[in-house]
Amino acid sequence: MRRGSWKIRIFIGLAIVAFAFIQRCSNKEENPYTGRTQTINMSAEQEIAIGLQSAPEMAQQHGGLYPDERLQAFVDAVGRKLVQSSIARETPYQYEFHLLADDQTINAFALPGGQIFITYALFSQLNEAQLAGVLGHEIGHVIGRHSAERIAESSFWQTLTMGASVGGDMGGLVSGVGQNTLLKNGRGDELESDELGVLFMIQSHYNPNEMIEVMRILKAAAGPNRTPEFQSTHPDPENRIEKIKEAINKYKGQ
Repeated sequence: MRRGSWKIRIFIGLAIVAFAFIQRCSNKEENPYTGRTQTINMSAEQEIAIGLQSAPEMAQQHGGLYPDERLQAFVDAVGRKLVQSSIARETPYQYEFHLLADDQTINAFALPGGQIFITYALFSQLNEAQLAGVLGHEIGHVIGRHSAERIAESSFWQTLTMGASVGGDMGGLVSGVGQNTLLKNGRGDELESDELGVLFMIQSHYNPNEMIEVMRILKAAAGPNRTPEFQSTHPDPENRIEKIKEAINKYKGQ
């Protein structure tokens, strides 16, 4: 390739990289519910729309909804209690709680905008206070706008990777750095959600120490061959327990 062509490629690559950084800086905003400054490139209404659109597919992947209206009503009641007793009621999000039929996978997760799921496999091992801890944690993900933040970060690294690829052979390296950065941030999301979950439990008059029991249930379910913390998006349960204890001391009396 001619020298002039390389100069043009480098120039275009640098322009794309510069655009990525400018866009990232312009998308900084303070989360009014957590006080944390985040990179967000969508509105709350867009988060809600994404969650509502994705919810049916997510339910289908876990065998659909659990076919017991009584248990679903119980999950709804605990979820509503947490929302009405906390700052969650002041947010624009549409909180809906879904009990999934999956009786093999121990899991709970939240989509952007307030769609929250828990599998029957996990639900069946919890008492009411522990269920409140799990749902409070997932509400924390919604309020923390963690999915929206990850989407914005992913967009930034995709643009950066494209610029590095156009300008030379650094695309793979940049992509790898981006994946590691997102992994690190994911652990922070979990710890922030744990702390918010503890606060919501206390505000709803649940015993926050039951959140510690949830961590022990998750640790036992993972078994002795669980993925080491440095390879996982979730902090080790033992580390989470220590942070939960700190949160309990921080918020007790509220």
